[in-house]
Amino acid sequence: MTPDEYCQQKAAASGSSFYYSFLFLPPERRRAITALYAFCREVDDVVDETLDPQLAQTKLAWWRKELAAVYNGTPQHPVGKALQPMVQQFNLPQEHLSEIIDGMEMDLTQSRYLDFKGLSLYCHRVAGVVGLLAAEIFGYSNRQTQKYAHELGLAFQLTNIIRDVGEDAGRGRIYLPVEDLQRFNVTAREISDRKHSENFRALMEFQIDRAEHHYEQAMALLPKEDRKSQRAGLVMAAIYRTLLSEIRADGCQVLTHRTSLGPIRKLWIAWRTAVRA
Repeated sequence: MTPDEYCQQKAAASGSSFYYSFLFLPPERRRAITALYAFCREVDDVVDETLDPQLAQTKLAWWRKELAAVYNGTPQHPVGKALQPMVQQFNLPQEHLSEIIDGMEMDLTQSRYLDFKGLSLYCHRVAGVVGLLAAEIFGYSNRQTQKYAHELGLAFQLTNIIRDVGEDAGRGRIYLPVEDLQRFNVTAREISDRKHSENFRALMEFQIDRAEHHYEQAMALLPKEDRKSQRAGLVMAAIYRTLLSEIRADGCQVLTHRTSLGPIRKLWIAWRTAVRA
């Protein structure tokens, strides 16, 4: 299996909505974004699948060394080997990829966030910088597109947090800010015990509105001349915003099940959005 095939398999096996947005890219850009996605999955899996925090730290330290090797031309891992030519071709800053690891490492030391400002730093590291890297791969002519891409990355991460409240609670993590829980009179214990209530629904409606605000901000920032080059991000946004609508329509029952869209529906949304871009 070649490094590119490994990354392709990693992307397809995850079932992620991102996979559908890649389908409309030219081959070389698709290779690059698939390698970036595989890198994100690898370091994310370290945190989610390694029960021993010290072992997870050791593995993330290894990925930091591997990232350095990517930039000096001596990667060992298939993802590193796939990523190595792409960081040069698309001018991907090493510090952005390092920040992604920083964000994943936060999950080993922090399971709660007092306010949205603190959560925003986490979202910036695990998703905002991914948006910046993706924008470089997709290509743009107006530098304002970077602001759009970062804002869109934050919106994606907020959507992930909303969708995965129940799963994350099972791992001992509650990303919803403490100040928001207090505002809606929802306790951390209720979330951990998967107790749905009208207060919890109101809390999640607030989170959905916040995510939608970031999507609107992103769309307002995207220059018209870069819409076509950035259409992979627009495809992803359309899929994720449909997911948010489904969660809202379902009464925000995210504590007990994970709302998802079927492959055919994702493909339809992707095609429709790509054609309109």
